[in-house]
Amino acid sequence: MRTSADMLEPFLIHCPYCGEPIEILIDGSVDSQRYIEDCQVCCRPIDLAVEVDADGAWQVNVGTENDG
Repeated sequence: MRTSADMLEPFLIHCPYCGEPIEILIDGSVDSQRYIEDCQVCCRPIDLAVEVDADGAWQVNVGTENDG
């Protein structure tokens, strides 16, 4: 039996504020999600939009809280 922890997949992004690479965990059980996660380096809020494309690959868009 798979647990929700088994569905967390690491994904590398770059903070839109400080530019540092950080690893986030994506919930593989959800095809489309949007949430805020603080940067592990500068602590500013990153707006994350995550979707699965037609090929089954993750598409992760990052933005600042002011990107609208």
